[in-house]
Amino acid sequence: MKEITTEELRMRLEKGDVLNLIDVRENDEVAEGIIPGAKHIPLGDVEARVGELDKSVEYIMICRSGGRSGRATQALSDAGYDVTNMVGGMLEWNGKTE
Repeated sequence: MKEITTEELRMRLEKGDVLNLIDVRENDEVAEGIIPGAKHIPLGDVEARVGELDKSVEYIMICRSGGRSGRATQALSDAGYDVTNMVGGMLEWNGKTE
């Protein structure tokens, strides 16, 4: 499974890299702050909403600590998507939120 640290992601965003971020946390967690530009798809909805994703695009999966996003990363990777898990999750995120 491909992984990216919170620091690597923050640096890429600050450089201006255009990234496809998917936050798989629950609504109440996302209400406390989400990385700007991230798309919210709760983990329980990922399978039903997989049609919204493009297999030719790279996605970075985000959750609270890296566990749920890791499960989503593995499932999407097994289905042929290019996905990377943000290890440490929002607990270790030191960048901007909205």
